[in-house]
Amino acid sequence: MAMPRDPDSLVKSFAKFLIKYHSPDLRSIILFPDPKLHFPLIINFAELLDFDPDLAHILFSRPTDLLPLFDEAALRSHRVVLKESADLTEVASEKEYIHVRINVSGSPLEFPETFPSIGRVRVKHRGILLTLKGTVIRSGAVKMIEGERVYQCRKCKHRFKVYPELETGNRINLPTSCPSRGSRICEGTNFQFVEDSMVCHDYQEIKIQESTHLLGVGSIPRSIPVILMDDLVDIVKAGDDVIVTGVLSAKWSSDLKDVRSDLDPMIIANYVRRTNELKSDIDIPDDIIKKFEQFWLDCRTTPLRGRNTILQGICPQVFGLFTVKLAVALTLIGGVQHVDASGTKVRGEPHMLLVGDPGTGKSQFLKFAAKLSNRSVITTGLGSTSAGLTVTAVKDGGDWMLEAGALVLADGGLCCIDEFDSMREHDRATIHEAMEQQTISVAKAGLVTSLSTRTIVFGATNPKGQYDPNQPLSVNTSLSGPLLSRFDIVLVLLDTKNPEWDAIVSSHILAEKGEETKNKNDDLENMWSLPMLRRYIHYVKQRFKPVLTKDSERVISSYYQLQRRSATHNAARTTVRMLESLIRLAQAHARLMFRNEVLQLDAIAAILCIESSMTTSAIVDSLGNALHSNFTDNPDQEYAKQEKMILEKLRVIEEFP
Repeated sequence: MAMPRDPDSLVKSFAKFLIKYHSPDLRSIILFPDPKLHFPLIINFAELLDFDPDLAHILFSRPTDLLPLFDEAALRSHRVVLKESADLTEVASEKEYIHVRINVSGSPLEFPETFPSIGRVRVKHRGILLTLKGTVIRSGAVKMIEGERVYQCRKCKHRFKVYPELETGNRINLPTSCPSRGSRICEGTNFQFVEDSMVCHDYQEIKIQESTHLLGVGSIPRSIPVILMDDLVDIVKAGDDVIVTGVLSAKWSSDLKDVRSDLDPMIIANYVRRTNELKSDIDIPDDIIKKFEQFWLDCRTTPLRGRNTILQGICPQVFGLFTVKLAVALTLIGGVQHVDASGTKVRGEPHMLLVGDPGTGKSQFLKFAAKLSNRSVITTGLGSTSAGLTVTAVKDGGDWMLEAGALVLADGGLCCIDEFDSMREHDRATIHEAMEQQTISVAKAGLVTSLSTRTIVFGATNPKGQYDPNQPLSVNTSLSGPLLSRFDIVLVLLDTKNPEWDAIVSSHILAEKGEETKNKNDDLENMWSLPMLRRYIHYVKQRFKPVLTKDSERVISSYYQLQRRSATHNAARTTVRMLESLIRLAQAHARLMFRNEVLQLDAIAAILCIESSMTTSAIVDSLGNALHSNFTDNPDQEYAKQEKMILEKLRVIEEFP
């Protein structure tokens, strides 16, 4: 057990730690011109544990007492550094508020006992430095809250500070008698508020919910309110993944007659760390990037064989389905967002819809795609309403605020909607704007705003009854034309009972793998396992911003014109959106091939994807059912034949414009 230490020795010890480890941070705070701002000073708990284990233990067990002392020590250290910085006297100014923020990353506090899930927070966690991980589902308005007041005793003129209690709705409780100490103790009970002595803080309340990925089936995700103050306000928004370090407290529920007053748990945050970018940026070390570059150097003579090796890592438990795996890869990688001449943003994220008979592996692809994406939300059409998909207005303590739905929570990631046909027509209509304009406009309960939904929508649906190839897609799926036109790729998986295909699939599932096959698969899994694919997709999205070459532009333009001329059967699909889809998919293919240029090969690969998603092909009649598409032995030779055939068909338009 740590020996008790007086406050002054604790302040001195921590000030020494700050001067030793954080002098550069204190120097940078000095350079800010505004002395009244609230400045964060982020320290690592692991470093403090090395420097003074006793102090670190007291901080963990009594954070409420120690954190104000740490802020005082930070101001002392700041003054010491200010005196030493003679070269900065012209621009330097003494600051009034510096808050010490504790980062527990890489320290023993990341163990489950002090890092429980939100649903496992109990009374035993009260009073210690607690860390919780979750997703922000509600972000309240930034308000102003009173932090301290100064009162003066009318009898002895002694001044003292009073701190409002957050737990009781920021109520001020005055002492019963004058707290003065000295030779003559005053017992006055009449106090006067000192004018202009009120100190106010920025205040915001957010709500975090535990991640649904970590819960077992049947568990309801729990949530907890978090109080953010000063420099922490407005740094997170609904949909962000966060790690919150703070102190567990409780708030009295409102006083109502004949209603039992309960204590609602809440976290008073000390430090909030967003983990959206953290997930991916840390995951890609230099040796992994070198592996990617070496892989493409080895595949420079047969680039499409290299591409197919990567695609085989997507959903490896499903045999074949080459077209679907290529479409999933292109959808997740996406194109480049650009702004046209009128200032309108044209989205870079493609959307994909799988239409297929039961048992064709649609849900498998949805779940695997969700694992590949850094941020993903999976929902089903039957259990989703328009409010649950977009945003809902909730009343909390007299104020209306917005609570994020699935599309907002998936901002910057992927939203998978299974059983798309089970959604009501009204609910489907609400996602039109989210898919094309990538915003959700809200006018609810006096809240008129627009929320960002830069998300990829990946849907899966069963056809309405028996799929009829002679009918348009909108008839077969009961989805409206405007909604279908927003999907870049619509793949139809028909279970046509092909005996040869059934024999191949059953032998693949039932066959006992020999040693040779095992070794081959091990190599493939080692290079393109799920974590490697995640890193690769993120890396190519960050690094490459492909631009179209003249050859690719000509091919895409010719194909678009040809589709427009023969657009009797697919009127809903052959709109200007199809041209944008072709550009997006060609850019995604160039990224997949580790390039910054969209070549003719990429344009033709995009055309083949679009052709597969058309119920009647304008060019390629030999593609067949996407369900029966398999990986070929020589993809580069196969491509040469397809390229020749496609270019011959497209030259017709070049000769007769």
